[in-house]
Amino acid sequence: MLPILASVGETATKAESAMVLAGVLLSLVVVYLASKIGGELSNAFGLPPVLGELVGGVVVGISALHLLVFPESGATSSDSFIMSILQATAGLSPDATTATFEAQSEVISVLAELGVIILLFEIGLESNLKQLMEVGIQAILVACVGVVVPFAAGTAGLMLIFGVPAIPAIFAGAALTATSIGITSKVLSEIGRLNSQEGQIIIGAAVIDDVLGIIVLAVVASLAKTGEVDVNNVIYLIISSTVFLGGAIVLGKVFNKSFVALSESLKTRGELIIPALIFAFILSYIGAVIHLEAILGAFAAGLVFDETDKRKELEKQVRPIADMLVPVFFVAVGARTDLGVLNPAIPSNREGLIIAVFLIVVAILGKVVTGAVVFGKEKINRWAIGVGMIPRGEVGLVFAGVGTASGVLSDALNAAIIMMVILTTFVAPPLLRLAFGDAPSVEVKAD
Repeated sequence: MLPILASVGETATKAESAMVLAGVLLSLVVVYLASKIGGELSNAFGLPPVLGELVGGVVVGISALHLLVFPESGATSSDSFIMSILQATAGLSPDATTATFEAQSEVISVLAELGVIILLFEIGLESNLKQLMEVGIQAILVACVGVVVPFAAGTAGLMLIFGVPAIPAIFAGAALTATSIGITSKVLSEIGRLNSQEGQIIIGAAVIDDVLGIIVLAVVASLAKTGEVDVNNVIYLIISSTVFLGGAIVLGKVFNKSFVALSESLKTRGELIIPALIFAFILSYIGAVIHLEAILGAFAAGLVFDETDKRKELEKQVRPIADMLVPVFFVAVGARTDLGVLNPAIPSNREGLIIAVFLIVVAILGKVVTGAVVFGKEKINRWAIGVGMIPRGEVGLVFAGVGTASGVLSDALNAAIIMMVILTTFVAPPLLRLAFGDAPSVEVKAD
């Protein structure tokens, strides 16, 4: 394991392997303490535990204790309290501190990515392919409205009200389109609404939203670089995403018996979970290399296994893995959240705050209205569907990161987008629970 850790990134060549491992171990201690304490406190107040994990991440992250910080958030090794501990107790040399910090941060980031992949695989297992197909038209409508309305309102508002140039306004409008399927699905699972009709519409729409968001990102990234849209790339993304998700559905109908037969023929430990994870990681890899997202591949794999006779057993076996890796993702999202951009005492933040208020209103209303387009469902909770589409989470940060890297976004507009992501991520879990309340959910009846 030590040689593997030593090889993480080019910077790790100057880091001490033992120090990288020690830093990762201390980081995981911080992650698990933050997730458990935050989750338990949140649960005690009747809120979804995932909200507590996010808040726990904020407390230990760049905004407060600096126990878990990342270079991409602007932090350096001198900002990391863990590096200070390693210097004081483990003999980490000052010359190797920066390289060790960057290598340790990269390992935690990879574990966080694995965490969201496992989460989406688990959500796919808990979902039902037949149910998702039954609400398919509704999910498509919700997703399309949830992309078009905030994008159009955000872009037009920034240009007309704030005088923002066209390309930066389009970029900011695009950041309003995506929905964080990871956060929404976790909350739905925690409150027992994942397999309700509302839950299935939300999950289906969030998956489609993700695909549409990737296409929108490709368009605005092309605009930022050349001022023109790469039509070939957009067509490629539309075709590849359709074929990928459609192929997964078809695969689910022909693969289930073969998978059951394979798992029953294996006699050593992990005869069920290991082949399932191999398949999930292969689909995740394919999703990544065709310029979609790895999490879409993981979700598709979960849907495939939902069709097998081993689903319940597989759900039980994947849960301990999720318990280990998923908290890393949510705590890392919180740890990367810099609440300093919300401080009005800093003059440079004030313009961003004004724009942020506008973006937050558009971000919330632009998703809440999606529930209104659901038709033919008299008893369905449209308010809950709209609320479930609100959180932007890590997806919104991707848009902000690409925009910043391209040089398109001003500091004020970048701060406004980050504030929008923070607020929508944190208000969605309690609002979703409030939206469902004690009202009975409408269950989808699969054939």
